[in-house]
Formats: sequence, C-alpha cells, structure tokens
Amino acid sequence: SWPPATTVTPSDNENGYEPTRNNWNYRLTFKRVIKEASVGEFSCIPYILTLFSSLTYMWYGFPVVSCGWENLTLAIINTIGVLFEISFISIYLWYAPREKKKLVMLMVSSILAIFGVTVLLSSIMIHTHHIRKLFVGSIGMVAAMSMYSSPLVAVKHVLRTKSVEFMPFNLSLSSFLTSLIWLLYGILGRDPYIMSPNCVGCVMGILQLVVYCIYSRCKEAPKSINDTEKAKDMDILSFNQQKRILCYERVHK
Repeated sequence: SWPPATTVTPSDNENGYEPTRNNWNYRLTFKRVIKEASVGEFSCIPYILTLFSSLTYMWYGFPVVSCGWENLTLAIINTIGVLFEISFISIYLWYAPREKKKLVMLMVSSILAIFGVTVLLSSIMIHTHHIRKLFVGSIGMVAAMSMYSSPLVAVKHVLRTKSVEFMPFNLSLSSFLTSLIWLLYGILGRDPYIMSPNCVGCVMGILQLVVYCIYSRCKEAPKSINDTEKAKDMDILSFNQQKRILCYERVHK
C-alpha cells in the first residue's frame, strides 16, 4: 500500500526474514511470529500507522473526495493495503501478551475514530471537492509524515550498535524507490498531498542508504544495545577504580 510502512525488527537471513516496507516481507515477518507463537520484541506501531495512512489515502482516492476516479490507482492500492494491515494487526493481537494487546487496541480504536470523523466531516459537512481534498489530504500528509519518521529508529539503532542488521540494504533501497515512484506520480498529477510526504520519504531513503554504506564496511562484530550499555558501565567502573587507586597512592606518599 502507499505510503508503505516501516518497521524495525531483527533480521534472520536463514529464514529469509527481514524488516521491510512491503506486504510480501510483512508476510515473512508474521510467518515467523506464527511459527514461534510470539511477537517477541516486534512493535505493532508501524502497522497501525500504515493502517491509518492507507485508510486515509483510500478515502482520498474515492470520488467523494477526488474529482471522479482521477486517483483510482491510489484508491485500489490502499484498499488492498488496508486488508493486509488488518490481517497483520489481527495476527499480532492473537500472539501478543495482554499488556501489548491493550495498547494496540487503544491505538487502533483511536485511529478508527479519527478516520470515522474524517469521513463524516468530509462527506457531510464539506460540499466541494477542493475543500475535501484539502481536508483529507492534510490528514493523510500528517499520517504519512509520522510513518516516514520510523526509519529514524532504525538509523539510531545502527549508530548505537555499529551494525546494519536491523536496516538491510533491500529495505533501504525499496523504501527510496517506492517513495521516488509515488513522488513522480504526485508530480505528474500535480497533487501536493502525494508529492510532499514522498519528498520526505525520498530523503529518508537516501539517509538510510548513506548510513548503510558507511556501517556495512564495519568489520567489528555487531553489538546489541545491552552489550553497549554494559560496556559503558564497565568503562565507568574502570574509571572509578583508577580514581581510587590514585587517591590511595597520594594518601600513602
């Protein structure tokens, strides 16, 4: 669907499993979840953001908002995206622990409520296509911008662990190419509500590719966040011990 979602999850080359922004790799992700009967450390937030974005742009593509079927492609793709995201979120809820289920249900309810109000206002209170596109398109842009901020989590993780394990090249490249194609679609259609978020998507895609190129050359073994934190603690402990030794030597001189 467009805009595509981003999720930060561990990769597993052995099982062909890696984070992605397309529905095919999402299926691989949830195949792993079903196999292990656990969601592990996976976050459902990217899927919820994608659902909200897909719902908004699906409605944006319908004749109620757009003039006729000028955005038929957008409507069809995001309708399919909505079905996929509902399936993914349902699987997540089935295998998630009780605490995560509550959070996901709360977020999904909020997203559906906002979407319901958007549909109601744009179809009943607003009577012109121009204002409807302005209203729905603005909400869609906010949803897409929020979703496109997800790669920053992956970039931050790479910077901390010095490993591109959580940000494979295929993900970064597909993110950039997808955003670029939809950017061209928006430019050809002279639609700022499609162009704007995909400009951000292109920038984020380039950022990921640059970070990947820098850290993929790192030959050091990847460090987990826990290992990095432990290393910091050991450095602090070592520093304190050195201070005590120096103080002891000064006292006994």
